[in-house]
Amino acid sequence: MIEIFNTTEEINTTAAAIFAAAAEKAIQEKGKFTAVLTGGSSPAGIYRLLASPIYKIDWQKVYIFWGDERWVPLDDDLSNAKMSFHTLLSHVPIPENNIFPMYSDAFLPEEYAVKYEEDIKSILGTDGKFDLILLGMGDDGHTASLFPGEAVLQEQTKWVAAYRLESQNMHRITLTAPLINKAAKIIVVAFGEKKAHALKEVLHGEYNPNLYPMQLIKPVSGELLFLVDKGAAGTN
Repeated sequence: MIEIFNTTEEINTTAAAIFAAAAEKAIQEKGKFTAVLTGGSSPAGIYRLLASPIYKIDWQKVYIFWGDERWVPLDDDLSNAKMSFHTLLSHVPIPENNIFPMYSDAFLPEEYAVKYEEDIKSILGTDGKFDLILLGMGDDGHTASLFPGEAVLQEQTKWVAAYRLESQNMHRITLTAPLINKAAKIIVVAFGEKKAHALKEVLHGEYNPNLYPMQLIKPVSGELLFLVDKGAAGTN
């Protein structure tokens, strides 16, 4: 499903409202809410709204993970976690033990991918079903750290993978498509005309996830919702 908005602010408001409603529902039904955050610049406005008094989320019962991360220290400006703390997590009363950053200087990336999967299972159990996953999409159709042409696109068993992305000269760590697709709700946000070609191919083009990895995101039983502006939708 796709919803097209006039402004980024409208997307932010809608995404924040969906997040808050999902949190309330999950906490009422099972006593906790498990969510996956995305990085980049796109979600910053969403996070600031969630940190505001507008939304009454019981943060004591929220568990936060990330969809992917650059393998850099948590205080590095490239860190998705740093942005998330700056805009959201440092401003809400969420217990430190409920936050699972995708980096540790005590591990190699591949070792930490194994540990991160164990951390997910410790909170979600062996079914691995997140209540909500927030994703972005790159101009090239990638999502999380599922980049075109990379071997991680073929992963079927691991929930978390780490690898060196040669085009960026760095290691990345990411949730894999099979785990993402277990989620109850997946929200994809995309802004701007630079996303228009990839989004069109993802939604309406020939199935070629090696070229457009976002096509791998097909929930097993959950909901997939694209929140995009007119630029990304190609309707400007």
